Amino acid sequence: MTNIIINGVNGHMGHVLVGLADKDPELTVVAGVDPYGTNDYSFPVFENLRACNVDCDVVVDFSSPKAVDSILQECEDRSLPIVLCTTGLSDEQLSHVKKASRKVAVLRSANMSLGINTLINVLKSFSSIFTDAGFDVEILEAHHNQKVDAPSGTALALADAVKEGAGVDYEYVYERQSKRQKRDAKELGISSIRGGNVAGTHEVMFLGEDEQIVFRHEATSKTVFAKGALEAAKFLKSQAPGMYDMQDVIKARV
Repeated sequence: MTNIIINGVNGHMGHVLVGLADKDPELTVVAGVDPYGTNDYSFPVFENLRACNVDCDVVVDFSSPKAVDSILQECEDRSLPIVLCTTGLSDEQLSHVKKASRKVAVLRSANMSLGINTLINVLKSFSSIFTDAGFDVEILEAHHNQKVDAPSGTALALADAVKEGAGVDYEYVYERQSKRQKRDAKELGISSIRGGNVAGTHEVMFLGEDEQIVFRHEATSKTVFAKGALEAAKFLKSQAPGMYDMQDVIKARV
C-alpha cells in the first residue's frame, strides 16, 4: 500500500487523482493540501504541507509554480519523496529541485503520460533511420486555451529525443515569419496551437521526398497524466534519494 498526500487537491487534477486513487487497491490518499476551496473529501485537507500532521509515503504535486518552493522545502525537511507534476518552473526552481533530490527521491517529467514517455524511447531508437536519409523534422503541439507556456515542455522533450536519437545538433525554430529564407537542414521546427479544451496533442513529423512518417500522441483528457503520476508514486515509495523521471517508471514495469 502506498499512502499519498496530494498537493493541489482542490484543483481539477487533484479531483482526478482522488477519483483514480479511490479505485486503486494499492493507493490511499491520506491527506490533501490546498489553500483554496472547500474540503468535501473523506480525508483531511490542510492549507499547507507544514500544517499537515499526517504521515505518508509520497507527496504528489499538481499545483502551481509559486507553490513549488515551499512544498520542496517541506519535503526536504520531512524526508518525503515527491512526484513533481507542476510545469513552467524557473531555472532557479529547477536548481531547487536538484538540491532537494540530494535528500529525497524526486520524480519529475515534462509529461506524466506513459504513452508519451514510450514515444520518447521510440524516437531515441529510430530517429536516425529517417534523419540519415535526409528527412526534415517538424513537431506540432496543441493545447487548451488556458495554457500559458509555449512550446509545451512535452514538445521540447520530444525534440530532445529526436536530437539524441539522430545524433544531430538541431537548431530549434519556433517561428518562421520573421525570416524569409529556405529551411536549413539542421532546423527542427516546433509549432504551437492553443484553443478550446484540448488536453494535449503532439505530432512528430519526419518529412522526406515523396513520403512522410508521423508519430502522433493524443490525450483525450487529463486523466492520462493523473494515471502516470499515481504509477510514479507507487514506484517512488521505495527509491533512494535522487532524480527520477517517467522513463524509470517504464523500465520498472518491463
